[in-house]
Amino acid sequence: MKKKLPKLRKPNLPAAIKRRKSAEDKATEALANVPRITNETVAEHREEVLGGARKYIYPLQHSKKRLVKLSVSVVLLAIVLFLVGTVLALYKFQSTSGFMHGVTQVVPFPAAKAGSSWVSYDSYLFELRRTMHYYTTQQGADFKHKDQPLLKRLKQQAMDQVIQDAYVKQLAKQNKVKVTDAQVNAQINMLRQQNRLGSSDREFANVLGEFWGWSPADFKRAIKQQLLAQAVVSKLDVQTQSRAAVALKQLQDGADFAAVATSSTDDATTKNNGGQFAGVIAANDTAIPPAIVSQLFKLKDGQISGIVNSGYSLEILKRIATQGDKIQAAHIQFNLQPVSTYTDPVAKARPAHRFIKF
Repeated sequence: MKKKLPKLRKPNLPAAIKRRKSAEDKATEALANVPRITNETVAEHREEVLGGARKYIYPLQHSKKRLVKLSVSVVLLAIVLFLVGTVLALYKFQSTSGFMHGVTQVVPFPAAKAGSSWVSYDSYLFELRRTMHYYTTQQGADFKHKDQPLLKRLKQQAMDQVIQDAYVKQLAKQNKVKVTDAQVNAQINMLRQQNRLGSSDREFANVLGEFWGWSPADFKRAIKQQLLAQAVVSKLDVQTQSRAAVALKQLQDGADFAAVATSSTDDATTKNNGGQFAGVIAANDTAIPPAIVSQLFKLKDGQISGIVNSGYSLEILKRIATQGDKIQAAHIQFNLQPVSTYTDPVAKARPAHRFIKF
């Protein structure tokens, strides 16, 4: 009996070859389907890529515009809120802080209007803060509690002063009166030479800061306004100038200094003594105006000066004798009119309007 032979399995090789051929066919087809690169196909591809990117670019540009608009809106809102807050702080609560003063130095808020001139809030705080500083540091004032009535008076005085300063500037402009930086520096140098504000730069700055809370630049600002008021009075007070000129002419013609002083001087304390100062005068004598002291130490014994403007009076001086580093001297004094003599008529004709109520 014959044995059955087992069936042989078909080899797997044809299937593998078949699959490999199929993959190769697919690769061939893929390569066959790759488009040919020409000028036309490059242009088409570039337009396709750019077209796909535009959908992202346009929203981005729109977002930038919105961001810019939003940023501008935020900045404008911040400025408006800052201005509103500043107006409330200055006009309603009347803040005198250093920060608010700094703001008024940048933004020209008005405190009043004197005739045709605006009075800046900066000038008002500049005048007020120096007196507040003096009373606080030198007199121990408590403006938050017990000394509030004093603060109210100081505010009123500061406002009156800056309004008068505005009228002085108007008169100076009308009469072509000016004060130069050289004149300001000369005045300060004279004060320092007489050791009225300290001999060194450090001591000078310390004195200003301690008594008024000022810097040297602040002091120059105050001196310039003071000199301007004095210059306006000196030009407009022709009557006092005439009196001084008549007395000087008498002396030049040989009249006795003591006799002219007795008949002409406005200084009641020296009138009955031939114009002679009581006691001797030192180079740093603070009881006598600095311009007078400076001029006396330039004279020789027995010499008579011309007309000297002390700022508040016109004076004719005589150096009598020298005693060591001090001198004996006499003067004939002619008091100048107060600046209000000339600013009051202007204020009456063009009244000031205050924006701050006390």
